[in-house]
Amino acid sequence: MTYDFAPLFRTAIGFDRLARLVDTLPQDATGYPPYNIEKTGEDAYRVTLAVAGFGPEDIELTVKDNALLVSGKVAEPEEKAEYLHRGIAARAFSRRFALADHMVVDGAELVNGLLHIALRREVPESAKPRRIAINAPAPKRAELPHAA
Repeated sequence: MTYDFAPLFRTAIGFDRLARLVDTLPQDATGYPPYNIEKTGEDAYRVTLAVAGFGPEDIELTVKDNALLVSGKVAEPEEKAEYLHRGIAARAFSRRFALADHMVVDGAELVNGLLHIALRREVPESAKPRRIAINAPAPKRAELPHAA
């Protein structure tokens, strides 16, 4: 199924990159690992991934080109176990999250099998709205004729 977002961009200026991003979003078929995205403040967010069986040394976080890449790979155990049922997935994964401009990763922590990644929007002063003064020529003064 494809969506036409052209009507949304008719009055937008400079959002060509956003339009291309929407058109090229990958369809994630596996859904592994599951994740949540929360808004924790006005400019603060948290991504939480369920990564049971992974330790901090098994997970890599990378930020590049306005994207957060979270990947994980569990080392093979030294001794092979014989499983009667294996329901805990410990397979390698890679999740990519598109980040808006000025998004910064504040940190990450792994607690009880959940990887929490804190993000915040940090807009530089040069990108914040500012009022522009309008210059106009000073009005000319009407001069009275000199009485002689």
